[in-house]
Amino acid sequence: MALINRISRLVKADFHAVLDQIEEPGQLLKQAIREMEDDLAEAEQRIILCAQDQESLAVRRSELDATIVEIDSQLDLCFESEKEDLAKSLIRKKLEAERLLKRLSSSFAANGKYLEEQRATLDDNRATLQSLQQKAELFAQREPSQRAGASEFDDIACMAREMNVGEDEVEIAFLREKNARSAS
Repeated sequence: MALINRISRLVKADFHAVLDQIEEPGQLLKQAIREMEDDLAEAEQRIILCAQDQESLAVRRSELDATIVEIDSQLDLCFESEKEDLAKSLIRKKLEAERLLKRLSSSFAANGKYLEEQRATLDDNRATLQSLQQKAELFAQREPSQRAGASEFDDIACMAREMNVGEDEVEIAFLREKNARSAS
């Protein structure tokens, strides 16, 4: 059984290696960029709709505020004229308007928070896309002779190893920074 498992893993590993050779990293990167651009366009559309909802809520709130002010003036007139039945009817309308205003205000606040979060997420995603596009441009600018030689992933892996910062380097840089700040 162990022999079959080992052979199975070996076949899978070889199959994955073949797939890695078939896939073109440049094409995969371009596809990822296109998908991100589509996602950003959808997010922008959602933000536009949410902003329109926010404007509608603001208009409706101001209309309700005006209605409540109007009802208050009508109530003053009813009490001056001693029309209690009419005043009770107006009080009912005022209470309904105040409840609706309270709900609209909470919806307005929640929608505003959501809108703010979506805008922040969109900005982050735009920055990520821009970074990815810059990397794709660098990838595309590579000379064909470099592509014919060693694997591009070997070059990237080599660069990643060179860029990797060790703990001792961090400690030395930390001590330098600390000394520089304590001296001033």
